[in-house]
Amino acid sequence: MSINSLNHAEMSDVSSKWDFKDETASNLTDYKKQQAEARRKIEMMREIRESGLTLEEARDLGLLH
Repeated sequence: MSINSLNHAEMSDVSSKWDFKDETASNLTDYKKQQAEARRKIEMMREIRESGLTLEEARDLGLLH
């Protein structure tokens, strides 16, 4: 998809409906934050496995902390 094929009027209409409080995670419970972090870690591990890297290689590359 090219940047020229985007409907800028539609994008600006959608962006005007965004609310800043929807973008902040301060109103989420600690449990929900932990769930989200766990999902991100699982997805990262899947991507590392699919790439063919070992865990040691991923650590060496700074992908795992």
